[in-house]
Amino acid sequence: MNRTSRLLSTAAGALWLACACLAPTARAGLAEGTPAAPTSAPAAPPPPASSGAIAAAGAASTLTAPAPTAPAAAATATAATTTAAPTTAAPTTAAPAAAGDGAPPSGAAAESGDFKTLDQEVQSMKKDVIDLNKDLFVLEEELLFPANTQVAVYVSMDVGTFFALDSVTVKIDNKQVKNYLYTAREADALLKGGVQQIYLGNLKVGKHELVAFFTGKGPVERDYRRGATINFDKGVGAKYLELKISDKVAKHQPEFLIKDWE
Repeated sequence: MNRTSRLLSTAAGALWLACACLAPTARAGLAEGTPAAPTSAPAAPPPPASSGAIAAAGAASTLTAPAPTAPAAAATATAATTTAAPTTAAPTTAAPAAAGDGAPPSGAAAESGDFKTLDQEVQSMKKDVIDLNKDLFVLEEELLFPANTQVAVYVSMDVGTFFALDSVTVKIDNKQVKNYLYTAREADALLKGGVQQIYLGNLKVGKHELVAFFTGKGPVERDYRRGATINFDKGVGAKYLELKISDKVAKHQPEFLIKDWE
């Protein structure tokens, strides 16, 4: 019995030594991705072993168990390489954006051109409206005040040293047809040689009377009101009359005249 136990212990020790020798070869085969070839034919099943041999065999299997961890490490390294590789392509996508930032936006240039064209069209339309307004004004005068009945009255000033004009009232045939109040700017324009059309109307052919009253500041800044009268004949054509204010230097007084433009 003792001899049998010794034989079983010797066989278990030999088996453990064989397993210990085969473990490095199996690890290398798994790391390279190819299974390790068996070095010898499978041994015949051993006879029943004692408890000591079973314990030795358990210890040998415990020592050789960690070998399969090599494929997991290889798989982890491969996955890390696969996930890290796409990061090298990132700069290629940023290059077109950087190149596009330096170019001027074509949309803004087109919009600016549209605004310029629109402004030119508006200015052209304004000019057309002004021209049309002039034509309509002339047509209105021709329709409302035809030449055979038209009468026009104008106001002018010469020097104006002794009179500052405030207002003018016009009466034709004892009927007031116009009363005009002047601003300082308008009075200054008359002093500089301007002529104002104060009245435009219609009169039938025949004899008529025009009376004009001038109100303002006379010599020594006192209130001044004077009048002038003219009798005229209205013919077939248009009639033009001028109310003229001038200085009478000899008397240091203003003078008011009504001139008939034949």
